[in-house]
Amino acid sequence: MKRSPLAALTALLAALLALGVATPALAHDTLKGSDPKKDSTVEKVEQVKLEFNARVRMPYVIVRDAGGKAFQDGKPELDGRWVTQALTETLPDGAYTIAYRVVSSDGHPIEGEVPFTVKGAPKAEPSESATPEASASAAATPVGTPTQAQATATEQASAEQASAEQGQEGGGFPVWLIVVVGALVGIGIGFLISARKAKP
Repeated sequence: MKRSPLAALTALLAALLALGVATPALAHDTLKGSDPKKDSTVEKVEQVKLEFNARVRMPYVIVRDAGGKAFQDGKPELDGRWVTQALTETLPDGAYTIAYRVVSSDGHPIEGEVPFTVKGAPKAEPSESATPEASASAAATPVGTPTQAQATATEQASAEQASAEQGQEGGGFPVWLIVVVGALVGIGIGFLISARKAKP
């Protein structure tokens, strides 16, 4: 039994349609975009993000500089088609590469790299322990020589010693005055005794 041309054409179109539907299902997932973008130059990077065209599983991400130093911090975070990787610090200026590996929705692993450059990253300014005005004032203040300092200390000690001696002298009667008074009292008592004996 011969098929009509119309039936043959219909069968061919159905086969092509089935092939076209099956082809996307057999294709692996691909990277749709990233932050930073591939081959871009950015000023500040605190984390990196990868976007795929379908949901992926088991992500693995490494962020390294030109010297091979790694900057990823912990495991990447997976959210459907998005993979986010935290960093140990804000990336300094330099060339970097995001190397990734995930399992696509069809079960096959896919991997790739995203190069980018950081330029113009803000740098921390060193804090000054003292203001320039304070430093200049301290530098302008004259400092006495060791000889002058010793002379000043000696004069101060002498003055304190003199004050202490004056305080001790002013605190009581002189010794010679006590001796003289005692002698006079003794002479007076002797005269009184002699006078009493002389009376009849």
